[in-house]
Amino acid sequence: MWAGREPSESATETPAQTRGHRRGAVMALELYLDLNSQPCRSVYIFATKNNVPFEFKKLNLLEGEQYGEEFGKINLIRKAPALRDGDFCLAESIAILLYLAEKFKTPDYWYPADLHQRARVNEYLSWQHMTIRLQGSKVFWLQLLIPKILGADVPQDKLDAALEDLNASLTLLEDKFIQDKPFIAGDHITLADLVAIVEVMQPVGAGVDVFEGRAKLSAWRDRVQAAIGEELFDEAHKTILGAQESVKLMDASKLQFFKPKILKLFM
Repeated sequence: MWAGREPSESATETPAQTRGHRRGAVMALELYLDLNSQPCRSVYIFATKNNVPFEFKKLNLLEGEQYGEEFGKINLIRKAPALRDGDFCLAESIAILLYLAEKFKTPDYWYPADLHQRARVNEYLSWQHMTIRLQGSKVFWLQLLIPKILGADVPQDKLDAALEDLNASLTLLEDKFIQDKPFIAGDHITLADLVAIVEVMQPVGAGVDVFEGRAKLSAWRDRVQAAIGEELFDEAHKTILGAQESVKLMDASKLQFFKPKILKLFM
């Protein structure tokens, strides 16, 4: 549920949110995003890095804005990110990333034409859904949101098992996917690295240092951050890295409706 540039009416637009997303007076495609969400961050970073003109439609997933009538017209799946380009609407972050890459002819290294390099990218994108994607989210909820917002006790064995699963996948990320290469597919950053880094950073927002004792993973993170650009990387992750403080200010009552579903999913 923790799923950027003119926000919806409920949000305010900052100077950073207007950079590079309008060309003249022409409004661009719309991206519906919540930067607490890993997939939303990958789309946000990719679009911003590649100067894709877009209007940032801000969603607050924790407050259930994805279940509103208007958003339902954009994405019946009720998840973010979502894209609207004229009359064309698209869901799912990987599909959106590929759509943007193809429509805006982004540099080849993001999704290489080379058969073997593209296969490596596809391999990682296919693997990550039920591993780091799921496990990073689970740790984030068990470590932070469920106890701090929902007020539910998380059994230590549940948290320990989630951390164990995440660590196993991080080891695979290092040994299988990164190996001794600068990036997952070789010498250049690709969509695989972008999708991977936002997932790896999610549990960090809950106070879990996934980089401790992992020199290879830490060096890879630094290379990805440099390739993206430190300013953009930090901007995209500012919200999630401040989650431990921001949860103290959240209205927990807005999430109570989803409590049974959340506990069933993660507990």
